[in-house]
Amino acid sequence: MPWTVNWYAQPSYIRPVPLGASSDYAMANTSDIKNGLCIKHNNGLWQIVEFLHVKPGKGPAFVRTKLKNVETGKVVDNTFNAGHKIETVRIETRDHQFLYKDDMGFHFMNSETFEQVCIEPHLIDSPQFLKDGLNCMIMFHAEEERPIAAELPQHIETEITYTEPGVKGDTATNTLKPATIDTGAEVRVPLFIDTGDWIKVDTRKGEYSERVKK
Repeated sequence: MPWTVNWYAQPSYIRPVPLGASSDYAMANTSDIKNGLCIKHNNGLWQIVEFLHVKPGKGPAFVRTKLKNVETGKVVDNTFNAGHKIETVRIETRDHQFLYKDDMGFHFMNSETFEQVCIEPHLIDSPQFLKDGLNCMIMFHAEEERPIAAELPQHIETEITYTEPGVKGDTATNTLKPATIDTGAEVRVPLFIDTGDWIKVDTRKGEYSERVKK
């Protein structure tokens, strides 16, 4: 029987359980808070992005956190009193391959089961950089068996389909110009990049990284 895998490392007492088992939510407290932990908070799923335990000279201790909504990407600041109970959520990550986009959304295929799933654009990190056949990680809510987020690789290799002619011999990288890549997205590239060149793009920042030889 396959075992579920947490999206990020969870406190040691939260053990992997067989698929189909119950207890997809587990109670913890502020001492278990760590970066990457996924919790249920205010009727939503949130990932701990930053945290700081604070022990003031007077008054009770507390934990200052920055939370990112897994489904919307919204980031908020939240403070928990020390010892406050939190509800952790088990998330499964699965390899998927991007197939195509239509009016319903973005369609992916599970790399192991070949099952297909349609993801809404707002659940995808940088959908403008999706390429046919690109392998991505899709996060699923283990209890509800529904996709909650999709993440692209940090870098993709892509072809320039149009940009103004390059300046021969100009290798400066601090002066940039707009360029359209084969996904239809626009990025800014150095002046020496030409139409037909291949480049590496950082999908997190949406920026040019380097030229690639093909």
